[in-house]
Amino acid sequence: MKVQIKYFASIREAMGCSSETLDTQASSVAALRDALIARGGAAAEALARGRHVRVALNQNLVDESVSLSEGCEVAFFPPVTGG
Repeated sequence: MKVQIKYFASIREAMGCSSETLDTQASSVAALRDALIARGGAAAEALARGRHVRVALNQNLVDESVSLSEGCEVAFFPPVTGG
């Protein structure tokens, strides 16, 4: 299935792009993140399991166990702090 992926803030900087469309077999957000990490390079570092990463599916914050569907939008961003 095709999904639209968006990257924000430091993750966008590390990835070198703000978005991409990906044809994937991933069935969940967690599986998509793992597939992106498996690419190696910047993706592996920016989305590594040891890093805190927030995820939104179709502009709603979600847990990584949520299922993906054709044409959905997944956004990855670092935790936001305020002051």
